[in-house]
Amino acid sequence: MEVVQNSKSLKEVAKLFFKLGCIGFGGPAVHIAMMEEEVVRKRKWISQEHFLDLVGATNLIPGPNSTEMTMHCGHEKAGWKGLIVAGVCFIFPAVIITGIFAYTYQLYGKLPQVEPFIYGIKPVIIALIVSLMISLGKKALKTTALGVIGVIAAILAVYGFNEIYILFGAGFLGILLHLIKARKQTLHSIFPFVLLQITDTPAFSFNWKLFWIFLKMGSILYGSGYVLFAFLDAELVSTGMLSKQTLVDAIAIGQFTPGPVFSSATFIGWQVAGLPGAIAATIGIFLPSFLFVALLNPYIPKLRKSTIMSAFLDTVNIVSVAIILAVCLEMGRASITDWRTTLIAIVGLAVTMKFKKLNSAFVVIGGAVSGYLLSLL
Repeated sequence: MEVVQNSKSLKEVAKLFFKLGCIGFGGPAVHIAMMEEEVVRKRKWISQEHFLDLVGATNLIPGPNSTEMTMHCGHEKAGWKGLIVAGVCFIFPAVIITGIFAYTYQLYGKLPQVEPFIYGIKPVIIALIVSLMISLGKKALKTTALGVIGVIAAILAVYGFNEIYILFGAGFLGILLHLIKARKQTLHSIFPFVLLQITDTPAFSFNWKLFWIFLKMGSILYGSGYVLFAFLDAELVSTGMLSKQTLVDAIAIGQFTPGPVFSSATFIGWQVAGLPGAIAATIGIFLPSFLFVALLNPYIPKLRKSTIMSAFLDTVNIVSVAIILAVCLEMGRASITDWRTTLIAIVGLAVTMKFKKLNSAFVVIGGAVSGYLLSLL
């Protein structure tokens, strides 16, 4: 009976995250919004507070945040098998779609014309993120002090301060405030965050070299997948392995394909070394995330039980919401540029706030169709 139940849970996990991998346009913030809707509100696999803890903790480890969140959610539903299934199913559609683009790009040297659809998707994604942040923000805002810290964090993020410094700095400030309130409390648990440092080894073949390059990036990159491209410029463009134009096109691929932005590694690997290069780069960039999440997940409930680490998590949670709102503001500046995109964003926000149970995929599709139709005017 237990085996049957576990098999059913794995199928549920696979089905959900494959769907999210197919419709998850817009980057980490909107992926997390979709997960919160599906995993917390609809299926109730996780409480909203624990979901917030997972978001906060995920921001403290390297790798693509939304992909790691899928693994956390899968683990909560179906254990370590669920972790693997959720991660693979979320990544798989993006990798396949990106691989197709990579192949056609190699043949024809250009990308398809999808801008009219992206024109409408971008503003509606802003609406989805804002809707989620309103919901999560209410849960995360436990005290006035946390609200003040959140506002400061958002301002720092808007002005370009490093996100990981903001998160850790705010977390330790939360601990300090807790210690001031309860001076007799002592620290009962400390979680070590270890960064893998992997260097290239000349003895390996070229495909192994690509694997090590992307494994290193997946092991040390914090924040959203967009940070990836600065590292790619240093690792591949400056060394002559990749042209600047190909990197720019890889960024475009990451923006208009669903799923994790890190799937751009598939595109880049293909351009450098064909299908073997795409496979090496894809495995390299995502492998560390599976390892980090597997190590971190069991400790999160223990951190919550420690009063000091609970204060740390509470602060990191509200700061995570603040940083996502700051990212949303930056995205809005680039995406909401005229009356058409403003209209799409307002209608999208109204729909998501009014119809909270509406599948976000319909909102994204509606935005794409609206963008296409309005661009004809």
